[in-house]
Amino acid sequence: MKQLEAISSFAGKYFVFFVIGASVLAFFVPDPFLPISSYVPILLGVIMFGMGMTLKPVDFKMIAKHPLPVLIGLVAQFSIMPLAALAIAYLLQLPAELAAGLVLLGSVPGGTSSNVMVYLAKGNLPLSITMTSFSTLVAPLATPAILYVLANQWMPVQFWDMFTMIVQVIIVPVALGVTVKRFLPTLARQTEKGMPLLSVLAVLAILSAVVAANNEALASTGPAVFIAVMLHNASGLALGYLAAAAFRLTPSQRRAVSIEIGMQNTGLGATLATAHLTPFAAIPSVIGAAWHNFTGTIMATYWSRKQLKDEDLPHKEKSA
Repeated sequence: MKQLEAISSFAGKYFVFFVIGASVLAFFVPDPFLPISSYVPILLGVIMFGMGMTLKPVDFKMIAKHPLPVLIGLVAQFSIMPLAALAIAYLLQLPAELAAGLVLLGSVPGGTSSNVMVYLAKGNLPLSITMTSFSTLVAPLATPAILYVLANQWMPVQFWDMFTMIVQVIIVPVALGVTVKRFLPTLARQTEKGMPLLSVLAVLAILSAVVAANNEALASTGPAVFIAVMLHNASGLALGYLAAAAFRLTPSQRRAVSIEIGMQNTGLGATLATAHLTPFAAIPSVIGAAWHNFTGTIMATYWSRKQLKDEDLPHKEKSA
């Protein structure tokens, strides 16, 4: 079991390099990865099941006791990121499919890897976990609604079809994970050590499948989509921090909000784009998977070296 924990820790620590390696391999040798496309929704469900296994009752009590930081984060998550994506799509005059895909990337909830980055950055981890949990639970309504309003100009958006799929691949697996942890604690303890590794493998499989299916499209997109994803991520990190600062959240809460907003659930973005838009529209999420983890690691390393005042440490905060 300790060996499995060590492998999981190694995979999580160097996740960005695995993402880049898997993407490059799938780009140049696509055939072995193409069959995975049929299993992408199941793989995403595995990731969400693992997230459900990590949730604790205290995560849900936080919003009742100290709602302001969580509400600020949620509003910022579903306003800053989709609106920034819309502005960047117009600014760079992206093709319709890529523009819709970028807005979709901005409309999905925060990614689970953000929790790891917040921990490394000495941010408020309970706030980060709670934001991820609640943005995920809100996603079935928020994501298709935002996409319908902002991206329907480029491509038809089927609200109820997308709502149903998000419930199936996110809400149901998360609920199952919570149920197993609550009613089968022994089984949960035996399996939860391996869930981080399984989640990493599932993310790599999803991204490899999408890259393999779109290798020719990726080669022809040019630098604009890469620049768009970079600008979008930078907007989330910077504006998330400024929004938290504007409401006078503590420094470690600002770090949590910034990283949580800047890092999206790229696996969900790629899955939804492939199923409900076009495979080409999944490209921003594929690029985002590598770039978000790259910048998240940089921010976590930078902030980990900047000391917080004792009263601002996460375990000292009233909202923790």
